[in-house]
Amino acid sequence: MNRFLRWINVQAYKHNGQLHRQWSPAYLAEETDDYWALCSKSSLVTESDGRRWMTNEHAVFILFKKKWTNVIAMRKANGYCYYANIASPTISDQGFLRYIDYDLDLKLFPDKAIKVLDEQEFEHHAVLYGYSDDLKAVIKKAAKDIHSLMEGKKFPFIDSEIRRIYQKFVDQTGPFVESYQPKNK
Repeated sequence: MNRFLRWINVQAYKHNGQLHRQWSPAYLAEETDDYWALCSKSSLVTESDGRRWMTNEHAVFILFKKKWTNVIAMRKANGYCYYANIASPTISDQGFLRYIDYDLDLKLFPDKAIKVLDEQEFEHHAVLYGYSDDLKAVIKKAAKDIHSLMEGKKFPFIDSEIRRIYQKFVDQTGPFVESYQPKNK
């Protein structure tokens, strides 16, 4: 595939169908039957209220096709930080990768500490949007599964795999992206 056609936008929606957040195009470095792996040096994020902000880390965004999660691996000075969104499986639609964000998130820090985030937001939206008991059970199971993957250092929470994918991005996009020199091995 032509490298210029590999830049893809990601859109997150809420359960009611409203656009929640959109990222500027990221580069499709790898696709398997299970996931898309997008990479960026930085990204412009646009919120539903029009606010815009920039990420400033090199990142790999793993969007799963069948699992109720997606994961952003961000390179920090002291290692990788992983942010797992509990979300619907991602679909490819009209040139976008799209998913529904179900608020509940987990963060894996470089020191391997795990923190569950946005539990109150999840509970609020479960009532506001009328999540069914079945949907709530799927979301809670996905959070439990992600926690286990984080603890067990299973994909996508493997630093060497994230470095490998990011290196593909560097190799495929040169000379547009500087060489990637990992600080932590």
